[in-house]
Amino acid sequence: MGVDREGGVRRRPGRAVAYAALGAVLLAGCASMPDSGDLRDVESTPRQDTGVRVFAMPPAEDAQATEIMQGFLEALTSDDPQYDTARKYLTADAARAWRPERSATVLANGPSIVTDNQPAGGVPTDSLTFILSGSKVATVDAQQAYAPAGGDYRKKVHLTKDAKSGQWRIDSLPQGVVMGKSDFQRNYTSVNKYYFASTTTAGATGQPVVVADPVFVRGKVDPMTQVVRSLLSGPTSWLEAVVRSSFPTGAALQKGVSDLTPDDQNRLTVPLNAKASRAGSAKCVEMATQLLFTLRNLTPTLESVELQGPGGHRLCDLTGERADSAAWRASAQRPYYLYFLDGKHRLVRLPTGATGTSALPVPGPLGTGDKVLQSVAVSRDEHTVAGVGADGKALYVTSLTSDGSLGEPVVSSKGQAATDRLTTPSWDAHGDLWVADRDPRDPKLYVLEQGGGKPVRVAIPDLPGRIRDVRVAADGVRVALVVEKDGKQSLRIGRIEREDKPGERPVVVDLRSAAPDLEQVTAMSWAGDSRLVVVGLEQGGVHQMRYVQVDGSTLDGPAPAALSGVKAIGASEDERAPLVAYSEDGIVRLPAGAQWQKVDKDGTAPVYPG
Repeated sequence: MGVDREGGVRRRPGRAVAYAALGAVLLAGCASMPDSGDLRDVESTPRQDTGVRVFAMPPAEDAQATEIMQGFLEALTSDDPQYDTARKYLTADAARAWRPERSATVLANGPSIVTDNQPAGGVPTDSLTFILSGSKVATVDAQQAYAPAGGDYRKKVHLTKDAKSGQWRIDSLPQGVVMGKSDFQRNYTSVNKYYFASTTTAGATGQPVVVADPVFVRGKVDPMTQVVRSLLSGPTSWLEAVVRSSFPTGAALQKGVSDLTPDDQNRLTVPLNAKASRAGSAKCVEMATQLLFTLRNLTPTLESVELQGPGGHRLCDLTGERADSAAWRASAQRPYYLYFLDGKHRLVRLPTGATGTSALPVPGPLGTGDKVLQSVAVSRDEHTVAGVGADGKALYVTSLTSDGSLGEPVVSSKGQAATDRLTTPSWDAHGDLWVADRDPRDPKLYVLEQGGGKPVRVAIPDLPGRIRDVRVAADGVRVALVVEKDGKQSLRIGRIEREDKPGERPVVVDLRSAAPDLEQVTAMSWAGDSRLVVVGLEQGGVHQMRYVQVDGSTLDGPAPAALSGVKAIGASEDERAPLVAYSEDGIVRLPAGAQWQKVDKDGTAPVYPG
């Protein structure tokens, strides 16, 4: 449980505040606690600078019940690693039974607080119950996995007055913690853990493909050690069916290990227990790869990791360069070109790092303009292109070589209107091609292995509407779908499960919302290992562009610069590549630190590989 701190709200006077230059100590009074009467929102304090650590004060002698409640809530939004100060507000039995790490509930604002029972006629009492309430935004479970949530939050906290000491303490409370959205953003940070896709390898190289598994950790409470423990404990429940970890069952940090920190050469040593040390050399390299990718997501300057067994025995070490060759990761793949359709119906390309706007036609039949297309997708290795004809009825696949030929359609739709036919196609790292048929009489999702052969229909047993758009993740185990139901279009992320048995169809399961506050999603693209860029409309709002995580969370940081009339969006998992869009101004791009720049006023359908 906790109290929200947001900007601009006056603090209550008389609270203890202490600052230190390094690792500052701060207690901000922030709860407005009525003894009776109507519910009131908890007052908030401004979000603190990320370099400031926040520590709470223990209960004061002879503190009243309302002060105990207030102090406890403040303690739960502090950076106390084990919540030791918060436990001082509890009775001994309650302190032993309370498990703050079990869950975190995020509310739109700080919890509102009111006493549930009042002494009659002002008669003193030694027992009080407070009710915490609010509107839920999300939850974080014991695996540190985030999930959007809605509805009301209402929980009771009971306080009792000790007969001997005369001190008020909390003797009954819900498990986990609760706090407002602003406090959650200050206290927690999102980190991608990395595992290997169980059934996907990268194209011709055969490298194992890594999959990002985002979790939230307390950002100022030894985050590196938290993340390593989380990685070793295995993937979150949503992802575990389609990924594997190279860490043996039971692998863990050695007892007493904490404060994992890189040395002055940006190298990190990770001491592991005996079970982890039994892995062979090849598995050890994969273990180190998982660690390095995961920790670089938290500390980008990390150069290498060394895994040690009991007694300081060196198991293996790995540099970033070796990790990139040991496994395929989408965000590490630099696309050579940006592609789009020009005003002459030609598929053209522009070097990703180019500052100019002179795009050239691609080699092969789609660079001539003879075939009019409405959308395209280029394979991850940039050797093959898939294109949907202008009327949306047919999907063609051809090579990006001068001797390539268009051939016959590989997928056809019988939808009556162009908007009820084929979606923009999408490629994964294995070289499989995905496309949806929007025909309302028989909607379906197809995958074509290596972009050819007979299309295989993909089952989606819990699809809550009709697919309007599809983008498969590079890892081949997640897919983003724009789903239409009752006139609204939402963004869903599904897990792709495949059987090794011949003839078994892939299935997309466990669809979850990635942008719950958008009621109309009009365009989207993968823009990182676990991030998408989305264009959509909020309830009663205007169109906007933003980044969202696959778990439905919104990361701190600026959204892309505003752009009107967006019809399509293109992004690369490599965040160095500029964002591109098809808008009322044609093809435009957004270089880092700049405004939108016009590329081609007559161009359409911009895409990066994928």
